[in-house]
Amino acid sequence: MTDPRPTSAFHPSNTDPAVTERLIAALDALAANPGVRQLRAWAHDRLAPAAGERALDVGSGTGSETQVLAAAVGPGGSALGVEPHPGLRALAERRAADAGSRARFLDGDALALPLPDAEVDAARCERVLQHLPDPARAVAEMARVLRPGGRLTLLDTEWSTFVVHPASPEVRTALATVVQDAAAAPDAGRRLAEWEAAAGLTVDEFGSAVLLHDPRSVTWPLVHGLGTAAVERGLITEAQRDRLYDELAAAAERGTFHLSVTMFAVAAHRPR
Repeated sequence: MTDPRPTSAFHPSNTDPAVTERLIAALDALAANPGVRQLRAWAHDRLAPAAGERALDVGSGTGSETQVLAAAVGPGGSALGVEPHPGLRALAERRAADAGSRARFLDGDALALPLPDAEVDAARCERVLQHLPDPARAVAEMARVLRPGGRLTLLDTEWSTFVVHPASPEVRTALATVVQDAAAAPDAGRRLAEWEAAAGLTVDEFGSAVLLHDPRSVTWPLVHGLGTAAVERGLITEAQRDRLYDELAAAAERGTFHLSVTMFAVAAHRPR
């Protein structure tokens, strides 16, 4: 597929081991975030994979949620993670083997899932659509592989809700621009239900959670990445960037640092 963000760490052609390690570390850190855990639990409850069913995890990443699906469907069912990034897929396979999980992983593209029609009982897709050039097509693919009555939960970020504090108005605007431009579909969170309905699914329920970072510790890898990008694009000066870093560090010392973004989820099903 054509990737409008060819330097994205998620791009399957990006096999640099150092980039992959940073990507894995970021995904593991997000998996531990209370907001992510809360919304994943909400989505899993609505998806309700049952013993003996066929489950699908689109863009399975490190495979942690594919393992959750595998445990739910049991030895009589199947749980497949589709992941195009070879480094993530290899890690997911190792972790599943180490955990004794029945989760399986397959190379594949969300825009052309390697599965026949009406094959899946329960499917999930988390924080993938924001990276795709045609997220509506990907959701249509997920709907295609669902059997009648099959369920789908989508979880994604709404980057317009990104907040960092303290920062001057000019710097806040610059960082918000960098964040939204980094995603192919920065408005994915608000459009999940729209894409499911367009794919012929019945929308059942909405969920949301705030991904709030620790106010006592600046998330420096993320902040440095945003600051560097903003300077390189000429959106702020180096002096403004350095002042931002100083202000955030001081706020963290006081326990008043704030960094957050909202993630949404939508549960739907394919009509019988």
